[in-house]
This record gives sequence, C-alpha cells and structure tokens, in this order.
Amino acid sequence: MKIKANDYNAGEIIKIIREWTELSQKDFGKSIHRSRDSINSIENGRNRVFLETLLEIAKKHNVIITIEKK
Repeated sequence: MKIKANDYNAGEIIKIIREWTELSQKDFGKSIHRSRDSINSIENGRNRVFLETLLEIAKKHNVIITIEKK
C-alpha cells in the first residue's frame, strides 16, 4: 500500500503505519519504546512527532519513506 504523506498530518501517518502493522496502540508503542498513551496522543494530534521518531517507526516496521521533488 502507498500513501501520499502530504495529504495527512503526522499523527494520521503514524496511525496508518500502526494499522498496517495490525498492532494495538499498546503493542505498537512497546515496539518503539513508547506508551499507549503516547501513541494515542500522537495519533490524536495532542503530541507532536519528530522526524527521528517517524524514521524509527519506519525502520522498525519496514515502511519506506520517500521524499520526491514535484
């Protein structure tokens, strides 16, 4: 599956990746050393996510992040 990240905010991207992994927020959080509450806050836009975190998630869950010039 492929998405255009420009169409989503960071929390939505994290949620999409989590849904692709078929993990609960708790198990997804454990996989990247974060709490369920932390994942919930990110997905709901209450906490910001840094690029390093997004890259960590991508690496851990075999997701490719591509940046492309228009």
